[in-house]
Amino acid sequence: MLGYKGKTFPCRWDDFVALVQWTESVGLTLVGRDQSSMQLRTPGDQILNFTILQIFPFTYESKRMGVIVRDESTGEITFYMKGADVVMAGIVQYNDWLEEECGNMAREGLRVLVVAKKSLAEEQYQDFEARYVQAKLSVHDRSLKVATVIESLEMEMELLCLTGVEDQLQADVRPTLETLRNAGIKVWMLTGDKLETATCTAKNAHLVTRNQDIHVFRLVTNRSEAHLELNAFRRKHDCALVISGDSLEVCLKYYEYEFMELACQCPAVVCCRCTPTQKAQIVRLLQERTGKLTCAVGDGGNDVSMIQESDCGVGVEGKEGKQASLAADFSVTQFKHLGRLLMVHGRNSYKRSAALSQFVIHRSLCISTMQAVFSSVFYFASVPLYQGFLIIGYSTIYTMFPVFSLVLDKDVKSEVAMLYPELYKDLLKGRPLSYKTFLIWVLISIYQGSTIMYGALLLFESEFVHIVAISFTSLILTELLMVALTIQTWHWLMTVAELLSLACYIASLVFLHEFIDVYFIATLSFLWKVSVITLVSCLPLYVLKYLRRRFSPPSYSKLTS
Repeated sequence: MLGYKGKTFPCRWDDFVALVQWTESVGLTLVGRDQSSMQLRTPGDQILNFTILQIFPFTYESKRMGVIVRDESTGEITFYMKGADVVMAGIVQYNDWLEEECGNMAREGLRVLVVAKKSLAEEQYQDFEARYVQAKLSVHDRSLKVATVIESLEMEMELLCLTGVEDQLQADVRPTLETLRNAGIKVWMLTGDKLETATCTAKNAHLVTRNQDIHVFRLVTNRSEAHLELNAFRRKHDCALVISGDSLEVCLKYYEYEFMELACQCPAVVCCRCTPTQKAQIVRLLQERTGKLTCAVGDGGNDVSMIQESDCGVGVEGKEGKQASLAADFSVTQFKHLGRLLMVHGRNSYKRSAALSQFVIHRSLCISTMQAVFSSVFYFASVPLYQGFLIIGYSTIYTMFPVFSLVLDKDVKSEVAMLYPELYKDLLKGRPLSYKTFLIWVLISIYQGSTIMYGALLLFESEFVHIVAISFTSLILTELLMVALTIQTWHWLMTVAELLSLACYIASLVFLHEFIDVYFIATLSFLWKVSVITLVSCLPLYVLKYLRRRFSPPSYSKLTS
């Protein structure tokens, strides 16, 4: 929306485009624009030429931007400025409607900006330009000196109008936030907008429900006021919190632990008038105080510091550029894609990484157990059980492909994971990767390694090389069967990996005559001994898996059955 002394006009995109479109609708059209000049067409088809003398870009610290132009037809020099209302209120001349109109627009959920101008005499501009150039050539404190020179012009400016830009929500923002809440993820909204605008946006996005109580943290300036406000907030339960950046800074200075404890208990938190530094500070405090993982989502340059501070940064490519996307770990084009990124890809990544890491430990610990048993039986003699290519092949071509094919595994379909976000909530308990699961895999490794080695020694043949052949073949088959036991949903690449690894081992037996007796492995004695040892090492685990799924099935199995 565009507002001029109480009157509002509709706009479609950001305030720059809205201003140009609105002036075109009333007959003043932007014809051309480059770095040094600008041309406008009046309703009478007259072309107005302006020379751009200076440009003062927008910064998140100053919260305003300006330009100095010269009208070529009259020679008048004008300084135009646009910025946030809290900054511009102290720059423009006194008026009796600015604060009221800013509040009205903010309550409608509009992002309010103030536009002002100031006419400059030729001598006044020449004096400014000389000081401005000198400040830019300074070696020490250049930014401070430049800002001081610019501020010398920002006094008693004439108020022109207000712009109220509506930040329309993207598609499916509300269901996405609902999905995140059902998944046990707490959402904090960190924004630089006014308190009224931020509250309205939070309600429209259903971050704060319509019937939910909202505690607006009043502006506090000292320690005693912050203490009183925290006590008042402590008496409320299941209440959303809305706090401004100034009050937040005071609370974090004196009552950092108390404030973070209370805020983390809220169903939703909205922090308005936040600077980029404050956003990053909040993310860092959440990591330190709660010990939880944080995911920062942003679409603008003022979100870069927050994204880089978080454990996982997600950048949304929007009209504000790609600064956030380039600084983030993941980039999405729509906010709604965040749901699938977390519920499907994030969940699968966590479970796959947990299974893969623990299985790699199992693979190494199993052969280490066999070596320990072998050494203990032979009085701890320093004789390796497997030598040369056997030990190298075990970790590479014989077992590598099936183990790493676990990255393709998934327990439920993508549609089911999106439909039941509570499945993601189960991951918050840390069960797929914990001390308990680690110890279980350690016990499995010790059991299987001991079973294979003692079985090969118990069924000892006439030569030592036969022990190597029996135990190593049983070990390879056991690893392949354990991969099959771990897989929840088969993929064709998993089947190829299993068969390819087995085929590689069988084919390589011809070249391993130095370690394995080729004639012995073709006998019936070899086959039944390997089969018995492999069956004893793997069958109990298959039985336990069946009984567990039968009497205590995991939550995801109830949705796939």
